[in-house]
Amino acid sequence: MELVQQFAEIRGLIISAKTKAYHAVNSELISLYWNIGKYISEKINNSEWGKRIVNNLSNYLKQKEPQLKGFSSQNLWRMKQFYEVYFQNEKLSLLVREISWTNNMTIVSKSKIEKEREFYIKLAISEKLSKRELERQIDSALFERVILSTEKLSPVVREIHPTAEKIFKDNYILDFLELPEKFSEKNLRKAIIKNLKSFILEFGKDFTFVGEEYRIQVGQKDFFVDLLFFHRDLQCLVAIDLKITDFKPEYLGKMEFYLEALDRDIKKEHEKPSVGIILCKNKDAKVVEYALSRSISPALVSEYKTKLFDKKLLENKLDEFFKLAEIKEN
Repeated sequence: MELVQQFAEIRGLIISAKTKAYHAVNSELISLYWNIGKYISEKINNSEWGKRIVNNLSNYLKQKEPQLKGFSSQNLWRMKQFYEVYFQNEKLSLLVREISWTNNMTIVSKSKIEKEREFYIKLAISEKLSKRELERQIDSALFERVILSTEKLSPVVREIHPTAEKIFKDNYILDFLELPEKFSEKNLRKAIIKNLKSFILEFGKDFTFVGEEYRIQVGQKDFFVDLLFFHRDLQCLVAIDLKITDFKPEYLGKMEFYLEALDRDIKKEHEKPSVGIILCKNKDAKVVEYALSRSISPALVSEYKTKLFDKKLLENKLDEFFKLAEIKEN
């Protein structure tokens, strides 16, 4: 083994230990805030404490432990709120210890229902989201979009990649591209490349970029895939064909050709069959359903928006969705 490789292994051990130490410290910190919040909540609910006593507690801690940070009266009230939001949910009360206090406060302040909080806690854990990244996902109404999704996948996608439905979205928000009102497919592609980090965050951190206008040679002709990615979890290439129009059935034939070429000439032996995403400005769900029903290729159709959804409108639709679900259950 080369010396550089040996050094790299030692570095790996250090990074692993630091990560474990961070998670241990973070878990202890969240547990501390939880216990403080519980103490304050019980005292107030028993009418033993009022607002003035919490303020006095903050001043006492500053005086006795001046080196400690994070115990302002405002933060103490947040600890109380944090405990009261989760104490009746055993599953979530454990999960909250796996994300930072900042992310916990972001979720508590921006999420209204338990299912939404659970969704974003799990997302923050799996994607290792920073505060800014988490806020971006909440502000773009990711929870509402996923719940209300009518994602259309070809039957082959589900067969080859059973977890694909959890990975790919029905629609994507690309407001960060700052595109003009009228734009071409080239404008769209170039804007994505310029904002690749934000684009990958919107799609999911397991996507890794392979190439733009990726060249595929078939016979004596060259063909170009708009964007080519690799998905680490699915272990496959993901081809994205960009469209600035509504979905048309003929787009599927082009994608099937790309996937065949990728699997024959580009895919490595250990990798799974490639997946194709036709990313359109809009789509008619029925047209997509008919087009994909007999498709022999692992393809899907999603749409994109260049502006944020009206979150209030999505919340209202979500309320209707849950009410209908309750009626069906009863």
